[in-house]
Amino acid sequence: MNLVWKLLRQHISIPQFAGFAFANLFGMLIVLFGFQFYKDVLPVFTQEDSFMKADYLIMSKKIGMGNTISGRSNTFTGAEIDDVRDQKFVKKVGKFTSTEYKVDAQMGVNGVNVLNSELFFESVPDGFVDVPLKDWKYTPGAKEVPIILPRTYINMYNFGFAQSHSLPKISDGLMGMIDFNIQIQAAGKKEQFKGKVIGFSSRLNTILVPQAFMDWSNQEFAPNQKSDPNRLIVEVGNPGDENITKYLDDNGYEVETDKLDAEKTTYFLRMMVSMVMIIGLVISILSFYILMLSIYLLVQKNSSKLENLLLIGYSPANVAKPYQVLTMSLNLVVLIIAWVILFFVRGYYMEFIEAIFPDIEEGTMLPSICLGLLLFLIVSILNILAIRRKVMSIWQRKE
Repeated sequence: MNLVWKLLRQHISIPQFAGFAFANLFGMLIVLFGFQFYKDVLPVFTQEDSFMKADYLIMSKKIGMGNTISGRSNTFTGAEIDDVRDQKFVKKVGKFTSTEYKVDAQMGVNGVNVLNSELFFESVPDGFVDVPLKDWKYTPGAKEVPIILPRTYINMYNFGFAQSHSLPKISDGLMGMIDFNIQIQAAGKKEQFKGKVIGFSSRLNTILVPQAFMDWSNQEFAPNQKSDPNRLIVEVGNPGDENITKYLDDNGYEVETDKLDAEKTTYFLRMMVSMVMIIGLVISILSFYILMLSIYLLVQKNSSKLENLLLIGYSPANVAKPYQVLTMSLNLVVLIIAWVILFFVRGYYMEFIEAIFPDIEEGTMLPSICLGLLLFLIVSILNILAIRRKVMSIWQRKE
């Protein structure tokens, strides 16, 4: 074994291996940084329609002077909904269903009344709701109704009403402070319900109730009334598709003011993160080939001496081991340095993210540690097998 180490030390090129280590570090750091940054900012985009979730547009008909004068309806017919569903850029379509009866509601926070007004509820299919669905269930006839409030309502309360009345601000963890009493009066019936706020929606700017409650209550309190939807929620594959804008203009439809631009931005950012990670992987793969080429050249350069060692009784495993240990050590050093650099870089950018989004979950580096270990194992195993194969070729030539 000592003879092989001496042989390796005599012919190793320090600049060559330093170049490999730098290239590998650069590639590894890009991959880990892209992955870690993606995981760290994911909660932000989960609140704001998410990097990972699909892209949704709220579609309605344009309301102009002509519609107002002519009295033309702004609702969607079944044929129009089918036409939207048939478009190539559309993945699925959901309808907004509205209450057909009168709703009076009282909302209080920590015992202080903040709202006493006539309201209306809407519902969408459960697959379009952007909060956890664990508590989003309703049994027909039950007196407790799950409710999702628009995040804009809570922001107005926190930075307006609460501040001026010295009331506590509400976050996602303090939803239990909200009291919501509902009174429905229609078709000669009058009933009281208790609203339970289970979350805040950034995607849907309306007061949501479960589709099951909407179907039951409309049948119970307004059995002879049924309106077509005036809004659709549409899942699209690529919000940057120019066909979307063309279709909207051609049919007199529109989406919520900045919704399409926001979806284009998140789609672009998602693509950029993917491209950065792909570039990092390409650099890592190239550095892996540089290392293997260097090892192959070393083995080839010493092939006659290695053959002599095999002839005097050294096993192929003993001959290959120093080269395998060298490559694994280099890979391990690169991985540790990448983790250390990532630790400090992450601390730097997390300060900015937490300053802008105080409620964001801090997260950990565990995803990057696991990914780094996975890459280390894959590359090291490939290195070991390639070196063993080269030494075995020399062994077979000896025989």
